Amino acid sequence: MSERNQMIADMVKNLALLLIEQNPDLSMEQALSIVFNSDTYQKVLNERTTFYYQSPGYVFSFLDAELKNGKMG
Repeated sequence: MSERNQMIADMVKNLALLLIEQNPDLSMEQALSIVFNSDTYQKVLNERTTFYYQSPGYVFSFLDAELKNGKMG
């Protein structure tokens, strides 16, 4: 696995864990599904945004805003 792909995988895992921390009723499967189906995840995959390179807390703020507002912040 390339370093970039590993960073993306780690970001997805961390975003799912942060979702579960915020919503303890979520299973890991549900949290991962939310991440994978989000616009934020598409930004993580986009090399130009460098989201995969940012801190999980920073990227989670975008996911959180997206979930609350129905769109990216």
